[in-house]
Amino acid sequence: MGENGAGKSTLMKILGGMHEKDEGQIFIDGKPVCIDSPHTAQNLGISMIHQELSSLPDLSVAANVYLGREPLKGPLRLIDKKRIIKETREVLHEIGSPISPEIDVRSLSVSQAQIVEIAKAISYNSDIIVMDEPTSAITETEANRLFQVIRKLKSEGKAIIYISHKMDEIFQIADDITVLRDGQFIGTYPAEELDHDRLIALMVGREIGKQFATKANVIGDVLLEARNLSKAKKYRDVSFSVRKGEILGIAGLMGAGRTEIAEAIFGLTPADSGEILLDGKPISITKPADAISRGIALVPEDRKLVGLNLVGTVRSNITVANLVKYCMAGQVVRQKEERAISRRYIKTLSIKTPSPEHPVGNLSGGNQQKVVLARWLSCDPRVLILDEPTRGIDVGAKAEIHRLMCEYASQGNAVIMISSELPEILNMSDRTIVMHEGRVTGEFNRDEITQEAVMACASGIERDRSTVQ
Repeated sequence: MGENGAGKSTLMKILGGMHEKDEGQIFIDGKPVCIDSPHTAQNLGISMIHQELSSLPDLSVAANVYLGREPLKGPLRLIDKKRIIKETREVLHEIGSPISPEIDVRSLSVSQAQIVEIAKAISYNSDIIVMDEPTSAITETEANRLFQVIRKLKSEGKAIIYISHKMDEIFQIADDITVLRDGQFIGTYPAEELDHDRLIALMVGREIGKQFATKANVIGDVLLEARNLSKAKKYRDVSFSVRKGEILGIAGLMGAGRTEIAEAIFGLTPADSGEILLDGKPISITKPADAISRGIALVPEDRKLVGLNLVGTVRSNITVANLVKYCMAGQVVRQKEERAISRRYIKTLSIKTPSPEHPVGNLSGGNQQKVVLARWLSCDPRVLILDEPTRGIDVGAKAEIHRLMCEYASQGNAVIMISSELPEILNMSDRTIVMHEGRVTGEFNRDEITQEAVMACASGIERDRSTVQ
C-alpha cells in the first residue's frame, strides 16, 4: 500500500525484471537471485499483472496470453493454435470469464482486457504472482471471482503480492500489509493489527480527515440536456439533464453504455439520433473540437489509450487542449506562460513529477490521471465529464479530486461523473441516473438514493423516473 508515486509499481518492476535495481538483494527460497530481464523473472517463477494494460490489440486473446512462449508442433515447428486456444479457454473458465479466446483484444472493453491480463499471469503457473491494481477496471462480480482464484492459489502454496488502492480488498484478502511512502519502506504489519484510519495515516504521514468532501452547492438552471440519444447496439432513448452547480452521477455495470454516452456528448462517437442542448438551445457536436469550443470537456476512462501522449512531457499534456491560448498570432507558443500554467496545475493537483518537462509516460498511473484532469481544468470548461475519475488513485488523491469537483461545481459549472464505485456515487452525486444495457433504468436524488436501489436498477429492474422531481 502507498500513495501514487510511493514506488510500489517501480519496486514490482524490479522484481519482474523490467527495471534494474541500484543496490540490495532479492532472495527466492532463501537463495539470492539476479533478475536482469522479464524472461529471467519468468524462469524464476515470477509473473505479473501490470497496472497499465500491455496487451496487443490486433492479436487474439489466446495469442496475447501465450505471447512469447507459444507451444510449437510438427517438424516445421509451427505454433499449436488449437492448444493455446484450449488452454486459454481453461484459464478463463477458472476465473469465471466467458470471454472467447479467439476474438481480437481490440474488440474487448477495458474491463475484459484487464481479465485477459489476469488470465495471462495465472497461465504461467508461477510460484510468485504480482498483481498491480488487478481490479481497477473490472466489476465487483469479476473481482470476487478473482479473490476466489487468489485463495485457491494460496492453498496451492503460491505467494501473492497484491497492490491496490481499494482498502476493502486489502483487508479482505491480505495476510500482511507493507506500506511505502515517497519511495521509503515504512513497515510491514499483520493485516489484523491495522484498520482503515491507521493504514491511511501510515501511507500519507498525516490524517486525511473525511474521505468525501462536504457539498453545499447552490444548484441552478439546467445547463446541459440530452434528449433521446440513441446509437445502434450501444444505447437507446437516453435522456437526462445536469444543472449549474450540480454533480450528476451515472452508475451502472460495465457495458451499460455509460462511457458511450459520454463520448457522444464530447463528439468522439456521435449518437445516431437524439439531440443535445446547452443553455436550452440545441447544439451540433460531431467532433471533440465542437464540444471543446462550447465549454464541454471529457476526462476519459482509459488514460493510456486515449487520454495522454505518453511520450510527451507533463507540460505539453496539460496545455495541449488549449494551446491556442498560449500562442502569439495563433502560431508561436508563449512558452513562459505555458510553463506557468503547467506548474500551477502540478501544484494544485499535487502531481508528483521531477519537473514539467518530465515524460508523462514515466509517472505513476495515478499521477497520469491527474495530468489528464489538469488538462481539462486548464480549459475552464462549463461542463466537465469525468469517466472513472479516481480509478487507480490513492485515498489522499481521491480526497483532493473530490474537493476539486465540489469547488468546480460551486462556481456554477456542471459535473457529469461516471463511476463504478458506489460509495463515490452515493457521496458525491447531487443526483444519479442508473443505466442497464444502454437504457436509463432509474434516477435518484441525493436524499433518496441507496446502494440497494442503485444495484437493482443496474441489474435491469427499472424504476419509475416520473416520481423524481
